[in-house]
Amino acid sequence: MDERIKLSRMGDRLDDLSYPLTRDDAATKLADVTILMADGEANLGELVSEVGSDSFTSSGDLYEELQNVMPVEAIGEPGQSEGDA
Repeated sequence: MDERIKLSRMGDRLDDLSYPLTRDDAATKLADVTILMADGEANLGELVSEVGSDSFTSSGDLYEELQNVMPVEAIGEPGQSEGDA
């Protein structure tokens, strides 16, 4: 059964895993989880498979790695700028 969670709950979902954990095992365990973002959605297992580390000692390690592969849709409207107008 597919699980759909908001991006803000991703850390809680990562806390549910047992660590240490390899990237491949994490991707497999999260393959049925869809992250609902500000403008779209993404499969959490696929995102995990794109991170640079091969293993994680904690949910915090995995969460930090995921921040580097999150699509632009995760943070707001595409092309949105926080700088000068």
